Amino acid sequence: MTRSLYDLVLKWVLISIGVIILLTLVSLFDRRSASRAWSFSKGPRIGLVEITGLILDSGPVVRRIDELSRRKDIDAILVRIESPGGAVAASQEIYMKLAKVRDEGHKPLVASMGNVAASGGVYVAMGVDTIMANPGTATGSIGVILDYVVAEDLLKKLGLSIEVVKSGPLKDAGAPYRAATEQDRAIFQGLIDDLYDQFIETVAMERGLALADVRKMATGEIFTGRQAQKLGLIDLLGSYDDAVNLAGLMTGSDERPEVVRPVRRRRRTLLDWILGDLTSQILYPQLMPQYRLR
Repeated sequence: MTRSLYDLVLKWVLISIGVIILLTLVSLFDRRSASRAWSFSKGPRIGLVEITGLILDSGPVVRRIDELSRRKDIDAILVRIESPGGAVAASQEIYMKLAKVRDEGHKPLVASMGNVAASGGVYVAMGVDTIMANPGTATGSIGVILDYVVAEDLLKKLGLSIEVVKSGPLKDAGAPYRAATEQDRAIFQGLIDDLYDQFIETVAMERGLALADVRKMATGEIFTGRQAQKLGLIDLLGSYDDAVNLAGLMTGSDERPEVVRPVRRRRRTLLDWILGDLTSQILYPQLMPQYRLR
């Protein structure tokens, strides 16, 4: 290898190493590292969990809660809820994860209800130590609903029919190409009733209320935050900032708390910018039966 070629190769090797080091440093700072070494705040660090829009997929929220519960630099967890509800199982999974972390007793958990925290939003809030809502928060709506599209008459007008081969009479219950039978309705009602019982039993247990009292208020009615406090569904009235300060005080510190927000990794698409949080609601399939807390 000639001297000039050696110098050229060495030059590009050094440049490549420098670029790798630079990208690594940028990545470390961009993540807002979990280590307290990057923070100049002396106050407690409050890990933020955001539940926004329809609750359809519990995975990201559960992983966030699990991450914060394990981090030694996080002193408390704040759950901010801006949701009208969502899928039953997803809401239950988030609730159960929060309740597990709460019962372990290592870190206080506070829920902050925003504009709307109803139905499934109420369900997930049951897993924290203290629930705070604004006086004007729309909450409540305790109940379960099932709905689906029936396009039988439309298909007939279009001269279309669907051939179905099934193993039993209920295998296509709720299919959009036929109306529900009495047997279908009875099965669906039984499922709704059981899910409803699970919901009100959780509220009664977590809020220390009589099951009969919860059943009276669990008609799907919406309450303001102030009404919900009188009914015993929430603990305190206050804003997001009040909830942050409360979480800090619950750690035993009177220093100003620092909120640790999740790192945004997903790139927003043009559709996200136009529709915002409505994207998941619009794209969510509605043809088959959906059991939802809303």
